[in-house]
Amino acid sequence: MKKSKWSLLLTIVLVLSVFLSACSGKNGKDDKANGNASEGNGSSSKEKVLNLLDSSEIPYLDNIMADDSVSLNVANNVYEGLYTLDDKDQPVLSGAAEEPQEKDGGKTWVFKLRDDAVWNNGEKVTANDYVFAWRKAVAKETATQYSFIYQVAGILNADKILNPEDKMYNKTDQLGVKAIDDHTLEVKFAADPASKPYTKAVLSFPTFYPQNEAFVKKQGKEFALEADKALYNGPYTLSKWEHEKGWQLKKNPKYWDKNNVKVDTINVNVVKEEATRINLFETGKADRTTISAEYVDQYKDKKDIFSTVPESTLFFLRMNQKNKALANENIRHALDMGWDKKQLTDVLLNNGSVPAYFLVPSKFVNGPDGSDFREKYGDLNKGDAKKAKELWEKGLKELGTKKVELTLLNYDSDTAQKDAQFIKNQLEKNLPGLSLKIKPQPFKQKLKLEEKLDYDISYAGWGPDYPDPMTFVDMFVTGSPHNEMNYSNKKYDDLIKKASSETDLKKRWAMMQDAEKILIQDDAAISPMYQRGLAYITKPNLKNVVNHSFGGDFSYKNWDVK
Repeated sequence: MKKSKWSLLLTIVLVLSVFLSACSGKNGKDDKANGNASEGNGSSSKEKVLNLLDSSEIPYLDNIMADDSVSLNVANNVYEGLYTLDDKDQPVLSGAAEEPQEKDGGKTWVFKLRDDAVWNNGEKVTANDYVFAWRKAVAKETATQYSFIYQVAGILNADKILNPEDKMYNKTDQLGVKAIDDHTLEVKFAADPASKPYTKAVLSFPTFYPQNEAFVKKQGKEFALEADKALYNGPYTLSKWEHEKGWQLKKNPKYWDKNNVKVDTINVNVVKEEATRINLFETGKADRTTISAEYVDQYKDKKDIFSTVPESTLFFLRMNQKNKALANENIRHALDMGWDKKQLTDVLLNNGSVPAYFLVPSKFVNGPDGSDFREKYGDLNKGDAKKAKELWEKGLKELGTKKVELTLLNYDSDTAQKDAQFIKNQLEKNLPGLSLKIKPQPFKQKLKLEEKLDYDISYAGWGPDYPDPMTFVDMFVTGSPHNEMNYSNKKYDDLIKKASSETDLKKRWAMMQDAEKILIQDDAAISPMYQRGLAYITKPNLKNVVNHSFGGDFSYKNWDVK
């Protein structure tokens, strides 16, 4: 997601996509480029310019470090790996010239790289660029939260290199990747990836993108901290980056498929206040933005600009079990049941989001028998205020107290503030003795506090990284970098471990369903909030806009202005 994504659910958070005026306004050329989605509105009469909005600064430009929806979306458009996603979320060749030659019973894939793939400084993208980046991703010193995805992909020895208890720990040269020559890349898997039908989709994730070793080493600690401190091999380059204000993407003239990149310039402006975003859209300074419930009624009948998009991103409340109260199972169950999720989605959000009583979203993936993941157990831990109060009082008795004070770590967007206030009001009403303080933080700072477990409850989101339930359920195994709440259950860990290596797809599916039931129904480790839908208003002349259901949210390469 990704934290998503969001990753940034995204993640998240990813609640907005808007357009940038901050990058312009310093000279006449940029002022012209800052109109609405347009052809002929920039410095050239044929230049196509797009103005978007986002709710957050870019936390990471280094694709290896990217672990949130904003960073992953940028990486998805300025870099490129072996595969990319098409408009149906299928992995298609990009950096690889052809599908891999399979050897060793399918356990070794040999890729031929494109001869015309280059960095924006003109240097060739080589097999060593992949080897360097992949080894960097699993190195202890890098400490990326996405090192685990090499285990997910089943890359040979990734599990041992990442395991501090293994004698191969941090020996990155033992990773199953090798440059045969400048344009031939060999990838070895621990097992035949046929049991993981999502392998090519995983390889489209930004953590698998190459990096130019010489350039990265020359930049040292400054690498990817500014727009000119990175090299780009994707459809766009990051041409400007004004921290906390916005950034600008320019069509990459060195990109091998530049003739199929339609939009020349994309300005992204960071705007947290919804009223400001709406005003930018109405005055032609933004071409697309999400809208919240209070604006849905205003726009829902304007069929040419209004739309809702269902997503596979889940928002939930993390409950940090380092907190004594939240380590109590009854307290967690009470907090999960003590507020009305349907009222949140139907009244406050009103954007196509649906209440969640699960971790793995509905209509995300189907199992070996073709059924949706949700069909077996449906909604989990569904309760009401009365049941929540009973569990709360039982938990307080076990703790030997009548009062509990907690802090809710939150995003700093308008929408998130309204959601948090609603939850606070309901929980304090239904759970006597609870005091819940809301703590809004900028996105990047919020992520850091989560990573340090420096919070009680956190409003979090997760968008899938690849099309499989494992992208959700493996977050919460003991010691996972994305656990971030001190949760541990040996039975849960064992199920996920077995599912990770199980080749019988039906058994694997059942293991992941049983694990989710433990997490939500038995342990109430998290409080699922909603499966996100988004309401957008979009300029009618912006075409081919597709939301990816996993990985980076958008591929601007396919967008067009008519």
